[in-house]
Amino acid sequence: MANRNGYFKLNIREMGAFLRIFPPEDGGKRPEIKEILQYLERKGYSGFNLRELNDALICEGKEPREVYVGEGTGFQENEEMEIIVSGDKMLVFCRFYPPSDKGSLLSEEDIMKSFASNNIKEGIRQDEIKKFLKNRQYCTDLILVKGTPPVNGTDAWIEYFFNTNHNLRPKRNEDGTVDYRELNTISHVEKGQMLAKLHPAVPGKPGKDVYGGFINGRQEKNLKLEYGNNITLSEDKTEIYSNVTGHASLVNHKVFVADVFEVPADVDNTTGNIVYDGNVSIKGNVKSGFSVKAKGDIIIEGVVEAAFLSAGGQIIVKRGINGMGKGRVEAEDSLIAKFIENATVVSGGFIETGCILHSQVSAGADIRVSGKKGFVSGGVIRAGNVIEAQTIGSEMGTITNIEVGVQPSVKERYGKLQESVADTVKEIDKMKPILVNFNEKLQKKEKITPERMKQVQQIAQNFREKKQLLAKQKEEMKSLQERIRIATNAKVKIKGTIYPGVNITISDVSLNIKQERSFTRYLKEKGEIVARPL
Repeated sequence: MANRNGYFKLNIREMGAFLRIFPPEDGGKRPEIKEILQYLERKGYSGFNLRELNDALICEGKEPREVYVGEGTGFQENEEMEIIVSGDKMLVFCRFYPPSDKGSLLSEEDIMKSFASNNIKEGIRQDEIKKFLKNRQYCTDLILVKGTPPVNGTDAWIEYFFNTNHNLRPKRNEDGTVDYRELNTISHVEKGQMLAKLHPAVPGKPGKDVYGGFINGRQEKNLKLEYGNNITLSEDKTEIYSNVTGHASLVNHKVFVADVFEVPADVDNTTGNIVYDGNVSIKGNVKSGFSVKAKGDIIIEGVVEAAFLSAGGQIIVKRGINGMGKGRVEAEDSLIAKFIENATVVSGGFIETGCILHSQVSAGADIRVSGKKGFVSGGVIRAGNVIEAQTIGSEMGTITNIEVGVQPSVKERYGKLQESVADTVKEIDKMKPILVNFNEKLQKKEKITPERMKQVQQIAQNFREKKQLLAKQKEEMKSLQERIRIATNAKVKIKGTIYPGVNITISDVSLNIKQERSFTRYLKEKGEIVARPL
């Protein structure tokens, strides 16, 4: 038979006991010498020559070899089964040893009794037992018992029928430019449209180990549809539909549908400032001195001048931002603009634009300045992860600060904490002399008026609160400082040229660019900023 392991058996004769060693067949394995020695010790035979025994075991050839192992005990050896239970109690490996020439064979009943005596009762494979009895294999691990594994439950999941990916990038043309008119990042929905479908959880089933013990599978997770206004839930609570034609968004796993407020021309004296709970679509420009505030997205077909924009979602400015040194644009989500010039721009997600000039720009994720020119010159550009551009700086040596490695909001919070800690220390230092002087008067048993006593007690209470506040502030500063220090995967990528005058900061390390370089990426390695080819 193919892949049959070698084995051994006792042959007990009048002149003594002999161990007959049968070689493996067609790629099978030889028995280990350790296994043979354990067997002989178990049977009480010790009169053998170990070297002869080992030589017989490793001898090549198809014929069995026989070795004297000691005087006969007077007893024939019966077929034997060794039981090994896996660590997880899910498998039972049975290893059989043949009887001596006149010993008896195990029956199916004998095997079942052996399992019963070892408390094995679940998953006994009768077919495998019969297979062994029909074609016996020795010194081979046979799996005769398998426990029943548990069936893990399937988690509930929600299928959404609108765009939930807020990281979509603008379409790139073949020539490398970016089409800011064809963004397709807004999820328009029609009245009656299905927005989401809940696929319920499927419960799992417990399993059993070979001893009959129950094994629980992974518990399934249940979900429910969460939604805001303008949405209808189906009777079976597995589907939601839009009641209006508008815009759908997913915020913290909750579906919202809002009507879009449209401005047909410019935001100027004719419209005044705009405040809206949903999304705002502006067909013209946002003129200087005006503001647009929306809890959803803001989409502007024209230009943003020295205006103020604030969005709870994303902001898209198809013709760019020219802040004239006064404009400020804030988006809790991502921001896309054709260009950013002389403006302050803050994004909680990524920023995608064609160029940045003399601006204060920060993004929680990446800043990518793409297109044919794709240049950054002047100002401060901050990103939590990656800043990528064609060109950074200028031949004129324009001072340009590039910072990556930690979210700008973290650095801003750290700076505010530094100021707050300094103020708290000053307040504590002012109160210390008062409390020390008061304690000295108490020790001298000087007379203190009730009003003064109440006043000092209030100062002491304030002192304790400030000390607690200072401890919390220092702990938060320490945590933020560590986040800034260990920031990883942050890098600056230049697909074209970077010029002297640029200062790069990655987490807590800075580098002044002294010479012009091209096709380079900067990253932090072993506590310093290094340049690597792109």
